[in-house]
Amino acid sequence: MMDFPLLLKNVLYRAYTVFPEKEVISRDYSRVFRYTYQELHVRVCRLANALTALGVGEQEHVASFAWNNHRHLELYFAVPLSHRVLHTVNIRLFREQLVYTIRHAEDRVLFVDEDLLPVIESIASEIPSVHTFVIMTDQPHLPDTKLPHAVLYEDLLAAADGVYDFPDFDENDPAIIGYTSATTGDPKGVVYSHRGLFLHCLACMTGELGTREEDVTLPIVPMFHVNAWGRPYIDTWAGATQVYPGARPTAGVYCDLIENEKVTLSAGVPTIWMGVLQHIRQHPGQYDFSHVRYLLSGGAALPTALSQAFEEELGVRLYQGYGQTETSPVTFINLPKAALQNLRGLERYKLRTKTGLLLPGLEMKLVGTDGQEVVHDGQAMGELWLRGPWIINEYYKNPGKTEGAFTEGWFRTGDIAVMDSNGYLQVVDRTKDLIKSGGEWISSVDLENALMAHPGVAEAAVVGVPDVRWQERPRAFVVLRNEAKGSVTAAELQSFLEQRVAKWWIPETFVFIEEIPKTSVGKFSKRSLREQYGIAQREE
Repeated sequence: MMDFPLLLKNVLYRAYTVFPEKEVISRDYSRVFRYTYQELHVRVCRLANALTALGVGEQEHVASFAWNNHRHLELYFAVPLSHRVLHTVNIRLFREQLVYTIRHAEDRVLFVDEDLLPVIESIASEIPSVHTFVIMTDQPHLPDTKLPHAVLYEDLLAAADGVYDFPDFDENDPAIIGYTSATTGDPKGVVYSHRGLFLHCLACMTGELGTREEDVTLPIVPMFHVNAWGRPYIDTWAGATQVYPGARPTAGVYCDLIENEKVTLSAGVPTIWMGVLQHIRQHPGQYDFSHVRYLLSGGAALPTALSQAFEEELGVRLYQGYGQTETSPVTFINLPKAALQNLRGLERYKLRTKTGLLLPGLEMKLVGTDGQEVVHDGQAMGELWLRGPWIINEYYKNPGKTEGAFTEGWFRTGDIAVMDSNGYLQVVDRTKDLIKSGGEWISSVDLENALMAHPGVAEAAVVGVPDVRWQERPRAFVVLRNEAKGSVTAAELQSFLEQRVAKWWIPETFVFIEEIPKTSVGKFSKRSLREQYGIAQREE
């Protein structure tokens, strides 16, 4: 066999060679921008040459501070394919975390979308490694900015050659670096290799849910977060038409793009799909989603009621997926096994909301508190450990955090899960979010899903609070739908839960709030709830 390196340049090569006419569609600041894969390739070559002109050397870090758009897609290819490293900076990090990650990564050039300029201007003096700021906009002139050494993205490309010979190098060299969303402490750096991302793409392209050439995809997961769940590379390699939602997208924007561009598949966190469903309900008869092949939900548990509503109201299958920043990210997808495709009613929706089946190429085990593997009976809980070619083996320049996250070559995810006899994993909770009451464990995730099955509940989050008698008890934070406000009570929710969970799981206290705080990537922020309501985190 040839000694052929597994490099991301093969992804772009196939796209412009086999599918040169296929389109990338991007919602820009003043228009919808469209171009072909052939034109994408030329612009990527121009950008790679521009990086050379800016003095960026091999394996030096280039930062992006941007939304999901075509220019960000060009960075996804030009930077790693030219043997540099792309640092996708999370635009929703706190100021101190932004400064920390850019300094820690030692970024040399920073690409920033026009509407995000004020954030970077406010920290420019604190990130001395950055010598050039490149502003991305569809306007023909450089906007007013306080940034030193600022240049216009389109000017850079116009001055550069449209031909570039992407080199070969070690497939284990870094391609992208991202940082965790830092629920505690500083964000941790995670480096993705060409080899890891290459194999991650191949695994995600298999099975019924694999991307096809005829698909029209909408990458909703931010490109600044875990490689947009791999979509930019997966969809390009498959030759699919890609639709990017641009700056500050709303549920209405997503719905309009799905309708107008005939999107067939997309992926996002549950709160995104909750917002989409609510928007459609508020605009009856306006949207036809019959062309959608499926939608994928990840980043948090998918409520059964949400999957059910999407199929029964929109005719759309909504499935669960799973991954982490440390795992590139996808490790499990809820593929429907042949023997289970005839399930009907609630059992079908419950199956779809399980975490899913292990992707090809990975290995896993569930480890109990005694250090032994637990049985796969759908009941025994253990911490999920993973290993495989797209699982990290260390945190970037952080040996202290690395030591605590790995045991005998396995990555310890920190997620508690069960696995049934059919091979479906179900994440029960994060280790820090499990509630220990009277010596028994309560899953906050299961309680949240049960609550969100109530027709009057829009969102629900459950945290454990200290209790003198029971050690901990669950407290539920509930956001009611507008039509249910003033009528749905704590007593009604308790009665509703009696038919769905063990009696001793039912919270004594319900707090009705207007909105559950979200993390930088749209998940419920239980840390913020604890801080806001003075709830101490259990000591492990």
